[in-house]
Amino acid sequence: MKEQSWFPDRGKLQKEFDRTYHNRVLVVEDIKTRLEEVLHTMRPKPTVKGRAKSFQSYYKKYIRLLQQQSDKTKKPAINDLVGLRIVCTFIEDLSSVETAIQNSFQITEVERKGSNYSFKEFGYESTHILIKIPEDIIKKRGNTGCDIAEIQIRTILQDAWAEVEHELVYKAEFTPFDEPMKRKLAAVNASLSLADIVFQEIRDYQRQLNRELGKRRESFFKKIEEATDGLLFQEELDTEENRPRSLFKLEPSKGGESIDDLLLDALYAHNNENFDKAISLYTRILQANPNDYVKSIIYKHRGMAHFAQSHYQEAIEDFSQSLAFDHTSYKAAYYRAVVKSVLQQYSEAIDDFSLSLEINPYQFFALYRRGQAYYHLGDFPKALADCDNALLIEPENTQALRFRELLLKKLGH
Repeated sequence: MKEQSWFPDRGKLQKEFDRTYHNRVLVVEDIKTRLEEVLHTMRPKPTVKGRAKSFQSYYKKYIRLLQQQSDKTKKPAINDLVGLRIVCTFIEDLSSVETAIQNSFQITEVERKGSNYSFKEFGYESTHILIKIPEDIIKKRGNTGCDIAEIQIRTILQDAWAEVEHELVYKAEFTPFDEPMKRKLAAVNASLSLADIVFQEIRDYQRQLNRELGKRRESFFKKIEEATDGLLFQEELDTEENRPRSLFKLEPSKGGESIDDLLLDALYAHNNENFDKAISLYTRILQANPNDYVKSIIYKHRGMAHFAQSHYQEAIEDFSQSLAFDHTSYKAAYYRAVVKSVLQQYSEAIDDFSLSLEINPYQFFALYRRGQAYYHLGDFPKALADCDNALLIEPENTQALRFRELLLKKLGH
């Protein structure tokens, strides 16, 4: 008796496939749109791609899975007829995307491909999530021939490797038995994985630097408030005990000697009010003779540390150096103006506030502080004009609103 062939009828399969293919194309777009809505608040924003599986690819997978089954009469389960891919910039974004998907769709399976590879193996890493196609989409599009969609989550580098591997290995049905070739492929994969890790470490490092910078900036502006607003509203200043404390956890570097490490240590010392050490570290960075842009930034930071110690002349000199190395540094001009205001050099302060505003006119505090300087010189109309312009930028600012009331009283309104 002739054994029955287990090969399926390709023509019949294609007719069944084609009958619902167009609906799947529409479903891909529907889910893609929904994913983009779910992820729209993420920064950097992930890229969402989608495709409906072609018949050629479907049939090839159908045969491969059928070969692996003991029961050849059973139709193999193919869950990626509707496929989407989310490509993220950094490793840490992968878990955020996965959480967002879990909160927005019904999950049936999560598989982490490549997580079990040894360092000698090559193969892309990727998280594959199977979701139930939402009922409202099924109702809208009709019969899709499937009720499951696959979503893959990868980094940009994982995605790049997967694309190349698909062409070189999977699509070409090539298995490299040659040891040198296997080692080369493993090395490329390892390099891309290492690059992903390094990019994430750099991002974490930048985030810590930004936290330090934010804390330092907060401290600096607090000093400005005490030094300048106190001249007008001394009786209304908050006590030190009532001031909010920063919630940031700040950490120094691990003892490196790079400019970034020295800057992180300087900011850490600065934020913890160890100003002598901060100034010493800023000076070491300047002695390393970095480029002009970096010099401008470091002089500006050192000037802030001098200002925090009430070393006003040194602060003015550093802010002047910052401007010399970067003529567009409107903040350095603004900070120098603040120091001159503290020293009650109001005419010179107005010149520096004006310089800062020439570089960047859209500055609430530069207008507000220049108005204060005009006030101290007795020029109430110019003070009111600056206050009004500042309020155009921040209409609800209580400081400026109080200042405006004071000016109106002075002008007899």
